Amino acid sequence: MVNFIFMLTHNDVTVPNAVKVFKQTRDTGVKYVGFKDMGLSMKEMRVLVNLMKKEEKKVFFEVVTGNREGALQSVRNAMNLDVDYLIGCTYVEETLQLLKGKIRFMPYIGEVVGHPCMLRGKIEKIVDHAKRVERLGVSGINLLAYRYYNDVEHLLKSVKNAVDIPIIVAGGIDSFQRIRKIKELDMWGFTVGSAIFENKFAPKGDLRGQIMAVVEEVKS
Repeated sequence: MVNFIFMLTHNDVTVPNAVKVFKQTRDTGVKYVGFKDMGLSMKEMRVLVNLMKKEEKKVFFEVVTGNREGALQSVRNAMNLDVDYLIGCTYVEETLQLLKGKIRFMPYIGEVVGHPCMLRGKIEKIVDHAKRVERLGVSGINLLAYRYYNDVEHLLKSVKNAVDIPIIVAGGIDSFQRIRKIKELDMWGFTVGSAIFENKFAPKGDLRGQIMAVVEEVKS
């Protein structure tokens, strides 16, 4: 079964009331939860991670900072926070050297630009990049498929067929149709953040209702 990762984020920034949101939604049955390296102070992130771990969640920390110095500092922060998964980040070799295998690392592939992050480049080059990071020894891939400007389904299938490591589909998953496609292609997991805060899955529901709607779709 595909894994649903609830991100406490909106427009690639951790929501300022992330602790409150997590407390409201921690009993929805979602095992995997995460947040970005933007939006909270280190002190606030530590409070959030400690709370998540107390509830026995697997914690995902996504690096969306684009510049090298900031991104690698976020990697160090992830280590200090003792998260379970580091996802995102484009500085793959340097990140692997810092992590030393202590945290599962699933980097972006392809040309990632802007903020919120968008995916660019030819599919062939994205596939080559996927193969290259697999050889480097990453735990998986974080693929911004629905933030790609061209043939998304072809991109998903091409990357899936090219590697033997888990793939997280991230960014722009705002409909049941997209979740069904991810399930159909047997991806390891997907992240949803903004769409939940924008009530895309249960127009009349609260945050818990949004999450539960996604959980039920995953189970169906």
